Amino acid sequence: QLQLVESGGGLVQPGGSLRLSCAASGFTLDYYAVGWFRQAPGKEREGVSCISSSNSGGTTNSADSVKGRFTISRDNAKNTVYLQMNSLKPEDTAVYYCAAVPFRLCALRPPMYNYWGQGTQVTVSS
Repeated sequence: QLQLVESGGGLVQPGGSLRLSCAASGFTLDYYAVGWFRQAPGKEREGVSCISSSNSGGTTNSADSVKGRFTISRDNAKNTVYLQMNSLKPEDTAVYYCAAVPFRLCALRPPMYNYWGQGTQVTVSS
């Protein structure tokens, strides 16, 4: 059974950091493009960062709103993709989801992705 599980969310003060994890089971995540998406109450789901499958070059892409603050990376030994989030702002508050699609260049478009995790809440507040 193919499964993605996010972890690492929580409550953090503005300016703080969190690292989200997206752990895969049932398949090798290195062969998949992986995206991080977020959805705040009353808003549409939006792309945050993504990383292409390794056989597509492993390139990364990020939304303008998080460039310079968020970094996506892989640990193939742990079959996990991370999202390091620094300099967090209240507007980063949302449920964060990871998603995967096989053998692709990544893109920040939710319909492209086949497999989704259940999400993890990130709240940035003082």
